[in-house]
Amino acid sequence: MYNLLHELPVDLGERSYPILIGERMLGEYDLSGYVAGSQVMLVTNDVVGPLYLEQARASFRGKSIDAVVLPDGEKHKDWQTLNLIFDALLEKRHTRKTTLVALGGGVVGDMTGFAAASYQRGVPFIQIPTTLLSQVDSSVGGKTGINHPLGKNMIGAFHQPEVVLIDTDTLQTLPPREVSAGLAEVIKYGLIRDIPFLDWLEQSIEQLVACDSKTLAEAIMRSCACKADVVAQDERESGLRATLNLGHTFGHAIETFAGYGNWLHGEAVGTGMVMAAELSAREGFIGPADYDRVVDLVSRANLPVYPPSNMTPADFMNLMAVDKKNVDGRLRLVLLRAIGDAMVTSDASPDNLSATLNAFCRQQS
Repeated sequence: MYNLLHELPVDLGERSYPILIGERMLGEYDLSGYVAGSQVMLVTNDVVGPLYLEQARASFRGKSIDAVVLPDGEKHKDWQTLNLIFDALLEKRHTRKTTLVALGGGVVGDMTGFAAASYQRGVPFIQIPTTLLSQVDSSVGGKTGINHPLGKNMIGAFHQPEVVLIDTDTLQTLPPREVSAGLAEVIKYGLIRDIPFLDWLEQSIEQLVACDSKTLAEAIMRSCACKADVVAQDERESGLRATLNLGHTFGHAIETFAGYGNWLHGEAVGTGMVMAAELSAREGFIGPADYDRVVDLVSRANLPVYPPSNMTPADFMNLMAVDKKNVDGRLRLVLLRAIGDAMVTSDASPDNLSATLNAFCRQQS
């Protein structure tokens, strides 16, 4: 029998939906009530599918279920792989009453959501995230899309799911590197807006790295509550939601430079948060002790704090120039006004930014 630990609302008026967090949810909890029609297309990858596809089928009782299995990895988050979803939908004659279901990590979730936003001009979809990073971040909030060789997540749409089902048991099959990658997004919430959560993370980080189930469930619930609150206030990232991108401008540049998938998204964000904190210190917003606090927590999560050793300041500037957060040619960065207080600014000193890039690019990853 499943154990529903938390149910959190994402309040978006008529498009509101719940986040369900619990144990033994996959296969036990009946999701058929969130499917308006009779057709379901399960989308997963060749790593997650063998582990959880049959359980996921059991969550949609009385529905006609098809499945498509994608190749695993960030490098496959592209048009060619996206078309595999459309091919399956058309070959199986799915109508506009179908519901797509994303079973996997952030790549599967983003691509399934984008396919749902596009297929017959928009069909419903459901998120069943199976990685820590997707459970605490990418599955909530309706951001969908694919990568372009020149920039990460540059092609996509906002499309909210019908429900997010988080089964914490799926984390027990997650490699340690993937757990650490997810912790980067967890740490982010504490840094940008929740000091009590940050304090708790500093006390609990070893248990989280060790994949302690109760500690992870608490971290997921508090992260999702934070994300849901931000999304409810700013669904399409016109202001507050942009602060969720702490470290992401630097991080996306690292991911693109390294080749998608060579650095995990969370690893790049971990380094990016350290770089953003260092620039925040140079700008006079936070002190050395605050910067050290960021470095210490990111390091204890087993995340890198320096970019690839062959990456130059020019590489960063060229890649950050195409970041989708930029406006009118001006680089927009998320910095820490203080620990627990993030801001979006286009006014960072070019000299300070250059000094930060030079400091980090002299280091070895």
